[in-house]
Amino acid sequence: MGSLSIWHWIVVIAVVLLLFGRGKISDLMGDVAQGIKAFKKGMQDDTKEPEKPAEPVKTIDHNAAPTAARTDVGSKAV
Repeated sequence: MGSLSIWHWIVVIAVVLLLFGRGKISDLMGDVAQGIKAFKKGMQDDTKEPEKPAEPVKTIDHNAAPTAARTDVGSKAV
């Protein structure tokens, strides 16, 4: 009783085709296919190696001593 027979599926498909029409369903499936292609292309772009940057990468050396202390911090300029 819980399963649908072939006649139930035929009625459901007929109602869907009457409500939406054949053209709208094919347009919808085309949009879904384009979305899947765009998703796959985006995933491929993420896995590609980044190109070498034009300028060298700058790093911060945390072990370096500060060169000069700021004297204007906390003071009022007159």
